Amino acid sequence: MMHMEPWRRSVISLVILLVATVIGLPAAVAADDADKLGQSLRIAAAIDDDDTLIALINQGANVNAANQYGKTALMNAVENGNITAASMLISMGADINRKTVDGCTALTFAAENGEIELTALLLERGADVEAHTRAGQTSLMLAARYGVTDMVEQLLFKNANPDATDRHQQTSLMYAASRGYDRIVGMLLAAGAKTELRDEHGLTAVIHGASESGSSETMALLLDSGADINAKANDGSTALIWAASNANADVVDLLLERGATIDAQDNQGLTALMEAVSVNTAETVRLLVRHHADVSLRNAEGKSAIDMAQRRPAIRGILAGH
Repeated sequence: MMHMEPWRRSVISLVILLVATVIGLPAAVAADDADKLGQSLRIAAAIDDDDTLIALINQGANVNAANQYGKTALMNAVENGNITAASMLISMGADINRKTVDGCTALTFAAENGEIELTALLLERGADVEAHTRAGQTSLMLAARYGVTDMVEQLLFKNANPDATDRHQQTSLMYAASRGYDRIVGMLLAAGAKTELRDEHGLTAVIHGASESGSSETMALLLDSGADINAKANDGSTALIWAASNANADVVDLLLERGATIDAQDNQGLTALMEAVSVNTAETVRLLVRHHADVSLRNAEGKSAIDMAQRRPAIRGILAGH
């Protein structure tokens, strides 16, 4: 929420009212005057100035007037966390589901900024939970992406689709899994989110969960729900290969304990062990060697993990004798 010193807000409000006064009060507001009133209304909404909002509406300001990007006063109020202004604008007839040129709505602005109370208000007043931005993201995706747990719960309660996809075919579950948000992943799975869906690169939620920020708790939830531990992306990589390449030893450990195919190779012949050697992560290399990873396998260039470790003495020492 935007905070502003009281004196500064008072000055801005006075300027807004002076502009509105200069415009005058014609019965039919001219186009230029309407634009100025609309601009003043958006500024007043951004600073949560309810008195000025009322004065401008009374002078003929269009509550849904938008700027060149399609942004309205309601969107400004929501983006700045101003619930009083938002409530007032809605009561004055603001279009809750109006979209910007990028397809954003007041609800997607609330989700992106983690405004839980405003989300509740908008949902109560009929906001479209399935509205997609131009990037294809819904409010649920944004809330899952930014880890706003309470908002995810609100949106799912309003039957938001957990399997909706953005323009890259990513789902809310993939966003949450890639960031290790175990509570959100649990909520999405409980709401029926599908673990087998794939993004444009063929990555499943399990593979996303093997990212650098993925967690063993999140991975366990996905696997417990029946997700395929050995699912392969378009490039042939598995969750284990991804976890090793991202130096995520905790997820590597869990995947190995759960029976992931340790010597799976991607389209370039790379294994999890080779990736661990490449990123010079001794802990991950030890885990894989302890679980009997094959050090003799070779990639498409004919190199083995041992070959790749030649300039890494510590890693070479771990591989020695295996």
